[in-house]
Amino acid sequence: MAFVKDMLRMWAHSWKRFISIAMITLLGVAVLTGIYAGCRDAFRSTDRFFDAQGLHDVQVLSTAGLSNGDIAALRKVNGVAKVQAERSQEVTFDLDGRKSATMQEIGTNGIDQPYLQEGRMPKKAGEIAVTRKFIRDSGKHIGSRLTVTPESASSDTSDTSDTNGADGTNETNGTDEAPSFPTKLTIVGVVLDPQNLSNPDGYSAMTSFRSTATTDYTFFAPSDGVTGTLCTSATLLVKGAAAESTFDESYENTVKQVTDRIDGTVKTDRQKARRQELLDAGNRKIADARAEADKKFADAQSQIDANRQQFNQQVDQIVSMQAGAAAAGAAANGANAGAAAAAGATTPQLDETTRETMRETIIAASPELTQAKQQLDQAQSQLNEQKASTEQTLKTKENELKTSIPQVRWYVQDRQSLGGFSALKSDLDSIQSLGNAFPIVFLLVAVMMSLTAMARMVEEDRSLIGTYVGLGYGRLAVASRYLLFALLACLIGGGLGLIAGFLGIPAFLLVVLQGMYVMPGLRLEYDWLYGSLGIALFVVGVLAATIYACVQEMRQTPASLLRPKAPRAGSRILLERIRPVWNRIGFLGKVTARNIFRFKSRLIMTVGGVAGCTALIVCGLAINDTVADLGIKQYRDIYQYDLMVVSDDSDASAMRTKVASDGRVTSSLDVRIESGDLAISGSGDGDSGKAGSSGSESIQLVAVPEKHLSDLGEMVTLQPVSSGILGTSGVGKTGSLKLDDDGVIVAQSAASALGVKAGSKVRLTNGDGVQATAKVSAVNRNLIGSDVYVSETYYAKLFDSKDAKNTKNSKSSEDSEALTWNAMLAKLSGSDTSQTDYAESLEEDSSVMKAVSCAHMADSFKFDLMGAVVALIVALAGGLALVVLFTLANTNVSERVREMATLKVLGFFDREVHHYVNREMMILTVMGVILGLPLGRLVGGMLTMALNMPSLYFEVEVKPLSYVIAAVATMAFALLVQLFVNPVLDRIDPISSLKSVE
Repeated sequence: MAFVKDMLRMWAHSWKRFISIAMITLLGVAVLTGIYAGCRDAFRSTDRFFDAQGLHDVQVLSTAGLSNGDIAALRKVNGVAKVQAERSQEVTFDLDGRKSATMQEIGTNGIDQPYLQEGRMPKKAGEIAVTRKFIRDSGKHIGSRLTVTPESASSDTSDTSDTNGADGTNETNGTDEAPSFPTKLTIVGVVLDPQNLSNPDGYSAMTSFRSTATTDYTFFAPSDGVTGTLCTSATLLVKGAAAESTFDESYENTVKQVTDRIDGTVKTDRQKARRQELLDAGNRKIADARAEADKKFADAQSQIDANRQQFNQQVDQIVSMQAGAAAAGAAANGANAGAAAAAGATTPQLDETTRETMRETIIAASPELTQAKQQLDQAQSQLNEQKASTEQTLKTKENELKTSIPQVRWYVQDRQSLGGFSALKSDLDSIQSLGNAFPIVFLLVAVMMSLTAMARMVEEDRSLIGTYVGLGYGRLAVASRYLLFALLACLIGGGLGLIAGFLGIPAFLLVVLQGMYVMPGLRLEYDWLYGSLGIALFVVGVLAATIYACVQEMRQTPASLLRPKAPRAGSRILLERIRPVWNRIGFLGKVTARNIFRFKSRLIMTVGGVAGCTALIVCGLAINDTVADLGIKQYRDIYQYDLMVVSDDSDASAMRTKVASDGRVTSSLDVRIESGDLAISGSGDGDSGKAGSSGSESIQLVAVPEKHLSDLGEMVTLQPVSSGILGTSGVGKTGSLKLDDDGVIVAQSAASALGVKAGSKVRLTNGDGVQATAKVSAVNRNLIGSDVYVSETYYAKLFDSKDAKNTKNSKSSEDSEALTWNAMLAKLSGSDTSQTDYAESLEEDSSVMKAVSCAHMADSFKFDLMGAVVALIVALAGGLALVVLFTLANTNVSERVREMATLKVLGFFDREVHHYVNREMMILTVMGVILGLPLGRLVGGMLTMALNMPSLYFEVEVKPLSYVIAAVATMAFALLVQLFVNPVLDRIDPISSLKSVE
């Protein structure tokens, strides 16, 4: 019992050390669990929401729409649980200018169901549900009415909609019509689109650089009132996918198995079948037109023939009359009257030549008959010409049909293609990466401080330990006094850390997240396993340090422990050998210098602890500075052009004419831009779809005309890079990189994520889904987005068919066509504001699909979530610095109580004693700051490179102000600690402190 009481008394006396260890553990556990828990809570709530609303696992789009046969084929794919055919239509309306929206049919199979926030779901034709973004922008409310106008080109399948609706077996002869929605609408509800969780009422504009929306708003309408059987897309749910977390790799693998099956035979077969359907429909239209024309021509010919027959009958009557009259006259001049009577009784028989001669004579003698014959001949001639012209037109249509109907392309996409989903996932992944890295630094500092505190605690009880060991107590029992002390401090600190880690920090992060995303059903959850492991990690670290401190003392005999520890032998320091400097230092300065460098362990612990805390602060500020400069570096430095305009292939010429006619462009470069994919090419020959891959990245494939390869450097800064530990150490000279026909230039953001470098082989997928293995000629400096530049010649070499490489005449007409330059990079005159306004005005033009102003992107780029996390990390690092300095200061004082008492006996005033002690701590703090600043730059560089967010590369940037802030903050913490240490120095009693320890 006495042993226990003495142990408790010892614990109470060492309450400052207890608080220090508990606080360090609290901060470490909070950092370890807090960021993880916040991201996990967001992941889980979002996953539950997606499952509840039936967010599709796979979406299939087609350039020619999807027929019933396509939907039936998708239902037969192994692993598909549900298939939902969807119809949509793009419309426009007037809302402070022309705005566009997508009329989306609410699915009836439980997939992609909008989440009701206000009002009710639409049920009847003309009723719609809108998003909160539309309500905010328009000022309308539930019950408001709206009139929309269908886009003239809203359906890409309008020219090919007259196809049969069969499933490929020609069981039906119906036609597929493009979807059409009611135009007079009434708002009955406000909903959240599960495909886009962006918060329209939030403060973040960060999604501007990752937005994939082609229209301004989405309106949801019921099936009632929607006409047209042609589907614009098909959404699928995969068996077993709902049981997996949508953000885990297991989910991606489950979905990938189904997408691979669709990309295999199903996609290829249905693309061919769908195009054949369109060809058959076109041929049927031509056949119907030919049949209808033949019927009309036959009717016209029948009419002409009837009129000609009537005309001929009239002429024949006149011929007969004239022939009869001639015969009667000849008989009158005959021999007898009987012969005359006989001749008058019969019509004379004329041969065909004579009859035809008489017809021509009669027609020529009669103007009326001449005119009638001319009209009949003219009608026949016109009819013949019309027949020949129609037949020629139909034959031309037949010949043009194959070239006028392009190859049908399917696009099989998973949730990663949804801008809202990928943005949320990348944001949370980046924060989780930081949450996995920073606790390591906190753990190292905790172990160092625990070793310092416990080593001093054990040393103070040196004689008591010797007494207990001499009385027969086991060394384990004696060590348990300190082990239980450290364990209890860790458990209490860890418990408080779990509260902060699973409640406080997640609540803060989720408030920031909810400012950018809408996440219904969000709740805080506790993870027993992760929380327990978090505490256990720090318990093991602190107990290991305590055991080491105990072993160092208890290895001695009781007799040695009962005697005071011999003072450390004096020795010269390096500064003493520099006589000119040493001789000019005062007495107290020399004492301070000796105290600093004589006690090596205290020097290492103090400088190391302060350096670690300073490095954490610099690291946090480095991330903040790096993110803050991303937009400016990308859109001001790397992109030299001011405007990028993209159009559909069919509108490319009209787009260029429009931009040229505006007179704002000073120089431009026509390019082709396609959305594609970049993957690491595995071993083998790199056949499409067969090469192995350990990762892929969505890219923007930019093809440059062969004659203008040198002009690319005027629009984009071409600067070769190679990965370095500090991010930008491998940047080459500007302009030293050229695009040629030997390979592609890959953006640094994509290359860093995939581990690609110059000379690597990659698998490229172009906008048509065609894959090819390409050589990387260089990696170009690029921070936002993943651009891959390729020359016109190399593009044709990559994506031509294999047969075309061996047989020149084997190219189809489609393959042999030159590339369509569907985009323009341009430099503009005028201010940034005018350039932004011009880009917005271009988007109103029907020939422009997208217009992006670099000035606007540079100004609007934000990353609020990262800023909030950086603020959290800096605050925690500051708290750790405060605890570290407090622990070291108290340890320093406890080690030198007799020294401080001696100073007081010698006549030092309290203020002089404060100055004597605090000066050493301030010098050690300055040394720690000097070491911590470059260390923070190094750690910051490694952390930002480790983030590897999609389409982003963090080029480390630390502004001078950040170094100043980190140094000033650490020094301020040191001054704050002095306010706690000075009263301790004042309470030192010289008499009791100088009593002999023996």
